[in-house]
Order: sequence, then structure tokens, then C-alpha cells
Amino acid sequence: MIKFENVDVVYPNGFKGLDDVNLNISQGEFVAIIGLSGAGKSTLIRAVNGLVPYTAGVLTVGETVVDPKNKSKLRKLRSKVGMIFQQFNNVGRISVLNNVLIGRSAVTPTWRSLIGWYSEADKEVAFQSLERVGIVEKAYDRASSLSGGQQQRVAIARVLAQDPEVILADEPVASLDPPTARKVLGDLRRIQQDLGITCIVNMHHLDLARDYADRIIGMRAGQVVFDGRTEEATDAVIEDVYQRSLTAEDVASLDAPISLDDLPEGATVEDLEEAVAAAGDADGKR
Repeated sequence: MIKFENVDVVYPNGFKGLDDVNLNISQGEFVAIIGLSGAGKSTLIRAVNGLVPYTAGVLTVGETVVDPKNKSKLRKLRSKVGMIFQQFNNVGRISVLNNVLIGRSAVTPTWRSLIGWYSEADKEVAFQSLERVGIVEKAYDRASSLSGGQQQRVAIARVLAQDPEVILADEPVASLDPPTARKVLGDLRRIQQDLGITCIVNMHHLDLARDYADRIIGMRAGQVVFDGRTEEATDAVIEDVYQRSLTAEDVASLDAPISLDDLPEGATVEDLEEAVAAAGDADGKR
């Protein structure tokens, strides 16, 4: 369980990122955090693994009280709390496999990590992680050669290689095209359910939050102003969170079913045209 008890975050410039936050997030939940820019979404997620130190209250992950001043304790916590960012943070010049193996650093001696000498057991974990996100065939490709969606899957695989109990994701699909965003979130949701991992994700689009999350937390000015099951997050509730009417961008439909990632390598223009035509037929039947 992740527990916030009267947690405040005040930045050095005096800005209050979190204001008396009280939350309990149970093991195995998929939680979406929504709110306008500056509402405190990223601050909340980054407080969980100590990237942003809280200034009042108590924050607990499992049995561990998060203490950003205790570096040893923080390293141990982060080994079980994986983080996925909007930017993929892959090392482009090395292979996909080696990028994923970085996730094993917490359980690998530092000198071996520095020279890239990983055990066969570590490599097996990395291959299994790539298998879970569907790109094991890219293991020996340079990371820079992959598409955006594939690179974010590498980032997910790297987190999985940590064997995490919690995954934090800060706008993980914001830089992806709509259909690829859905595929990546679908992968993350499936993995979360298969492994029973707690997953907390900042999301910009309401459709994604409603389609993939068990629970939605709405934030405004550093405070939690809504916390409920996904089906309770009606348009009226979200308008109250945002303090304005919803726009087309807020509820943008991301149902587009075609992405270049969906096509096999070597696909021709004709293949793409057929896929688009098929998608149009399917859309017309909804």
C-alpha cells in the first residue's frame, strides 16, 4: 500500500506542489491522476520515490517511510519502484537489450554494470521483459532505430527488469500518436494485471483514464478534489476538477486503430492502404 498522510510539498520558491494530501493506494490498483498543468500530478508521483522531497506529513510505500534524506534507504526503495517518463530515456547508441539490462543495476555489482557484464540470469529477465511488451525480436537493434512506441516499450521493459512492486508513469504516452498511445497503455495495463503491480499514471486525456484505470484521482492546486472509481468520474465531476467546461482536447477520442507500428516490417503502400480501408469499415460498424 502507498499511504499519504497530510503530505505537503513546498518548493524552494514557495510554490505549494501538494497541499495536505491524504491517499491510500492499494496493492495491484491501476490509478490515473488527472488535472490541469500545475495541479500537482507530477509532484505527487515523484514524491512516491523521493524525486521530489515532501516537507510535511508522512508518506509510506509498503512498510517503508519515504525519507529523501536517507540515501541508502532511498536507493533500496527505488529498486522496487519503477519510473516511466514521457521522454523514453533510452541510450540510443546501445542495443535494446542493454537498455533493458540497466534495470538490473540494483541487483548487479556496480563494477559489472559499468562494463556491461551481466549474468545469464539477468539476460533472461531482460528477454522476458521484452517478451512481455512484444518487442523481443528487437533485442539486438540499436535503441535509436526504433519508433516512438517501440522506444516507450523498451522503457517499460527496463522497469519490468527491476522486478518492481510499484510502477509510476509520468505522462508516458504524451509524445506518442493516438493509436500507439493506446497500444502502449494496453501493454502496461495487461502487464499490471498479470503481475499484480501497483500502477500510478498521470494522464492528459480523459478517454485514456476512463478506458484503462480502475480509479481516478483528480487534483487541483495541489489538493485531491476527486477520488473514486472510474465509472464515477462523470463529465460533471471532471468539469468540477478542472473548474471549467471540458474541451474537445480534454476528451479527444483516441480510438484510431491504425499505427505504422501495427504493420509488419517490409509492409508496402498497398498493405497500408488495405489496413486503412479495413479500419474504416470497422469504424463504420461501431
